[in-house]
Amino acid sequence: MDINSHAVDSGRIRRPAVAGTFYPSSEPALRSALAECARQSASIRPPGRPKALIAPHAGYIYSGPVAASAYSALAPWGREISRVVLLGPSHHVAFRGLATSSAEYFLTPLGPIQLDLGAILTLQELPFVRCRDDAHTAEHSLEVHLPFLQEALDDFRLVPLVVGDAKPTDVAAALDRVWGGDETVIVVSTDLSHYHTYDSARNMDAETGKAIRRLDPGAIDGGRACGFRALNGLLAAASERGLRVTALDERNSGDTAGDRRRVVGYGSYALVSAELD
Repeated sequence: MDINSHAVDSGRIRRPAVAGTFYPSSEPALRSALAECARQSASIRPPGRPKALIAPHAGYIYSGPVAASAYSALAPWGREISRVVLLGPSHHVAFRGLATSSAEYFLTPLGPIQLDLGAILTLQELPFVRCRDDAHTAEHSLEVHLPFLQEALDDFRLVPLVVGDAKPTDVAAALDRVWGGDETVIVVSTDLSHYHTYDSARNMDAETGKAIRRLDPGAIDGGRACGFRALNGLLAAASERGLRVTALDERNSGDTAGDRRRVVGYGSYALVSAELD
């Protein structure tokens, strides 16, 4: 896909903010890192095509294998999925509601990803959805998923949403606008507990995993998942549509590359139609 100079000059491209820190900045090194994450991923597969995924967003050496577990489960349908709705929490900008982007493309070292501008305009009809490029500029919670998606899917358009202070019902209403059919997959980006000891984190994250499998948004707060607002909105929407959850991978940074005295929890889950469960 070519990007003309006018598009670049007009600022319609969201450029990588954490390439070279959270993941490699060169294409060969990034592809190698993705392959290594896949090698370390779990082998659990959902009972059918995932309608939605929950996956973590830390640096690849920490959460990459757990994220890869989600995208390995999605890859068999890579040619059939043409749109990804990607939601993650805001780490840098405080705001109410959900933030879209004015960009036409999000760029990674693997190339550009075209945004679904029609879907974004539809979302902006909601009173709690606004275009806020400042929420996207430095945000890693969406960006780290993009190379995984580029590896797993053939060709897709992206609907990126940074979630600020938003009610689960608002997130669910936004998802309803872009839920689509088999061509659309929803990805919620979240890590789990932060900076507890290894054993404490495992216990806390196990409880959070049970709440996710129950589709119980009332049991998950910011202490259990940094992306709890997007997560709870997805769980509410999934409950209304009768989806079922398969846990694909549940680990923490003490299992991958970190110190076990202060760990961050990670989990990957696939949400599939109950008819396939």
